[in-house]
Amino acid sequence: MIMKIQIINKSKHALPAYETSLSAGMDIRANISEPIVLKPLARCLVPTGLYISLPEGYEAQIRPRSGLAIKKGITVLNSPGTIDADYRGEICIILVNLSAEEFIIQDGERVAQMIIARHEQAQWEQVDVLDETERGEGGFGHTGKK
Repeated sequence: MIMKIQIINKSKHALPAYETSLSAGMDIRANISEPIVLKPLARCLVPTGLYISLPEGYEAQIRPRSGLAIKKGITVLNSPGTIDADYRGEICIILVNLSAEEFIIQDGERVAQMIIARHEQAQWEQVDVLDETERGEGGFGHTGKK
């Protein structure tokens, strides 16, 4: 299914795009006037120059790029980051350097990926007892299976 989403591109780079026909995420590029030096264990906010208008019931999820994560230790700090349908500000990416070496972010570099996802809003129904399941309250590896 293809959905049309309004976008303003104030960057000097192409619009976010799917790299292959079956990709779930679109690469997002840094839109910066000078390189950003991201020191080990430091974080930064990377502007993209992109502004979007999502339909009601949808969010944009910002996720790490696997290549940057495995090769350089760079990830999205609040992964996945959420862009709500009513947000109209610039999309900025919170990156963190989990490696022991500096990482230099260049203008136009693909720094994250964006996935458009449908979501529901919940309405709480307060009860005194929850329905029973086989798992119950077991969690955090409670089954002991390897």
